Amino acid sequence: MSTESQAAASAAGVREFDYVVVGGGSGGCAVAARLSEDPSVSVALIEAGPDDRGVDEVLQLNRWMELLESGYDWDYPIEPQDHGNSFMRHSRAKVLGGCSSHNSCIAFWPPAEDLDEWESRFGATGWNAEALWPVLKRMETNEDAGPDAPHHGDSGPVNLMNIPPVDPCGVALLEAAGQYGIPTVTFNAGTTVTRGANFFQINSRPDGVRSSSSVSYIHPIVDRENFTLLTGLRAKRLLFDGLRCVGVEVVDNQFGRTQVIRSARELVLSAGAIDSPKLLMLSGIGPAEHLAGLGVDVLMDSPGVGSNLQDHPEGVVSWEALAPMVETSTQWWEIGIFDTVDSGLDRPDLMMHYGSVPFDMHTLRQGYPTAENVFCLTPNVTHARSRGTVRLRSRDFRDKPLVDPRYFSDPEGYDLRIMTEGIRRAREIARQPAMAGWTGRELFPGPDADSDADLQAYIERTHNTVYHPVGSVAMGASDDAPVDAELRVKGVEGLRVADASIFPEHTSVNPNITVMMVGERCADLIRGR
Repeated sequence: MSTESQAAASAAGVREFDYVVVGGGSGGCAVAARLSEDPSVSVALIEAGPDDRGVDEVLQLNRWMELLESGYDWDYPIEPQDHGNSFMRHSRAKVLGGCSSHNSCIAFWPPAEDLDEWESRFGATGWNAEALWPVLKRMETNEDAGPDAPHHGDSGPVNLMNIPPVDPCGVALLEAAGQYGIPTVTFNAGTTVTRGANFFQINSRPDGVRSSSSVSYIHPIVDRENFTLLTGLRAKRLLFDGLRCVGVEVVDNQFGRTQVIRSARELVLSAGAIDSPKLLMLSGIGPAEHLAGLGVDVLMDSPGVGSNLQDHPEGVVSWEALAPMVETSTQWWEIGIFDTVDSGLDRPDLMMHYGSVPFDMHTLRQGYPTAENVFCLTPNVTHARSRGTVRLRSRDFRDKPLVDPRYFSDPEGYDLRIMTEGIRRAREIARQPAMAGWTGRELFPGPDADSDADLQAYIERTHNTVYHPVGSVAMGASDDAPVDAELRVKGVEGLRVADASIFPEHTSVNPNITVMMVGERCADLIRGR
């Protein structure tokens, strides 16, 4: 589009670009930056939240917990749970960089077995580890890169560093894990850790600035001539000419005048596992009966949109510390512990995070004691079998969606069994000789909670999420999958999805690096690579 016609269109409330990316989160920033490397095309990145440049509470990684339930958080409540904690909220970032600007930046390569399963089990052709690990290498600059780790990248946009082992309680915890039988291992070494522990790698810079998707991909190219960053614009619905997506309606405030951003070639939806299905449904793509019942004109009956919602549900065990805990940290959650509850697995079914802060956000209201000088372990289920939904509350884009994770609803009781055993194993680690100088009174669930029934009741009342919703616009070959292996929304043209919603099955690890990889892969697919 020429400068003159662009200016005229803008004056009329319409702007046009070759590619429009809706959602400036972990996947969207990567897509937009890579597409704009071609100077012959114009790219717009639309983010509902503000720019993160100059916002210290966002950029400084060790301040991430300040962002929960803040003005940078969509703060989605969940629907009442039959078996889970109905007080829980899904924190979703309302800022450039998305959840990579909002979370603890724990950086894991997705296990090869997870990616291979996406292809072999779900028909996501081309999403195997052999094809995708080179994408991971391309996107990272890893502290461990070198002759001993040739799979790691040394010149990519995302900086991965090792957390220095300076937390004495954490060092003791790793020794205790070893005494329990869980060895200290190297993460992201190219093999899947089924039983092992260590300080994390994180996507951060040594000065404490998070290496989020915005910092990594957008800050360096924000002045690129063919790239336009549009923050503070909230999407109302996607626009279609017949069955071809041609743009998006946006507003700059809750009651603002509608503006149109047109996509001449393709539109990429990267609004995340809650807002991507919401926007698709507002635009007429989703379960027809649900949409029609709310007065939304049905463009495409796609029952899989908003279904298959998965998460990493998380429990917590906390102790008073017998010695002073650290007062500084990279991000306060610095160690990961993997284990297998069921035998014969090629991936872990249990993961714990070690935290050096009070984590009583769901226990205090239930009457459990709290303290200031504490540490905790948070067992979570890596491949939970419960499946939830995202649905529209109404056809008004301003209404928060109905988020129903249906925690611990799997009929075999697998999720609750794994987490119950996780609490028992967390306790065993804390009881090892190496922790004798640290492990004081167990605050919650407390020593009186020992039977399976007691622990399960505690879990259902107090569990949290690791803030890892995925799968709600799943990729795959089946008719139930709304997105194909090229990330194209089935049944329409000119529309792809590139965020955590496309995961057909969860990863065994924290998924943020995988989401950035999805963005990189989407750009490759659009460019025919």
